[in-house]
Amino acid sequence: MGTQIHPTAIVSERAYIGVDVEIGPYAVIDDFVVLKDRVKLGPHVHISGRTEIGEGTKIFTGAAIGNIPQDLKFSGEETYLIIGKDNTIREYVMINPGTTATGKTVIGDGNLLMAYVHIAHDCRVGNNCIIANVGTLAGHVEVGDNVVIGGLTAIHQFVKIGNFAILGGCSKVVQDVPPFAMVDGHPARIFSINKVGLRRAGFSSEDIRIIHRSFDILFMSGHTRERARELVLEAFPDNKYVQMILDFITTSTRGICRSKSVLD
Repeated sequence: MGTQIHPTAIVSERAYIGVDVEIGPYAVIDDFVVLKDRVKLGPHVHISGRTEIGEGTKIFTGAAIGNIPQDLKFSGEETYLIIGKDNTIREYVMINPGTTATGKTVIGDGNLLMAYVHIAHDCRVGNNCIIANVGTLAGHVEVGDNVVIGGLTAIHQFVKIGNFAILGGCSKVVQDVPPFAMVDGHPARIFSINKVGLRRAGFSSEDIRIIHRSFDILFMSGHTRERARELVLEAFPDNKYVQMILDFITTSTRGICRSKSVLD
C-alpha cells in the first residue's frame, strides 16, 4: 500500500515518516516528530515537539499531540513524548511532553484513549489501559497496566494508579489507588476489588479470593496499617499479588485512597 499523505497535510522535511503511514487531510507534522510504521493520522491531527509515535498507532480527528506542557515553569527546554505501539487515540485527545522534572511523558502499548482525554506533562501510562471520554491526568501521574479510568475522572498531580485498578466515572482521585482496586467518588474511595477485570484477565479463582480477602484486611477491617500488613502476610506469605499490593502501599507518597467502610 505504501505511505499515503493527503495533499493538504503539512509534513516537515525534518520529520521521520515510516513505512505504510497514513496522514489525513489538514494534518500538521512538525520538525523532529517520528512516525513509525503503519501509524494512521486522521484529519486535522497536529503532532509537534520531540514526539515519537509507535507502530500501528491510530490517532483520530483533531488530536493535539506533543504541544508544550501547560506548566508555568516550562521555558522551552528540550523534552520528549514517547507513545508506544498499537494505541488508539480518539478525537481531540491532548498529550503533552515532559518537563525538566523527568524529561519525558511516556505512553505504553495497546491503550485506548477516548475523546477529549488529556494526559499532562511527565505522566507515565502503562499498557492495555482504557481512559474514557474526558479523563484527565494532571502532571506526574503514573498509571500501571490494564487500568480502566471512567469518563470525566480527574486525577491529581503525582497520584499513582496500580495495575488492574478500575476508577468509576466522574471520580476525584487525590490519593494513590492500589493494584486491583475498584474506586469511585468525591474523593475516590475503595469499594472493592476489580473482580470482573481480573476474571477477564485470566486470574484464578483462588488468586481473586486472596486479593479480595487481603483488601478486606488492609482497607475494611479497621486495623492499623501495620497490623493489617502483619495479618495479610501471616495469611498469604507467598502470594505475588499480595506482595504487589503491599509494595505499592509501602512506596506510596500521597497516601492510599481510604475505603468506603472507613469513611462511612
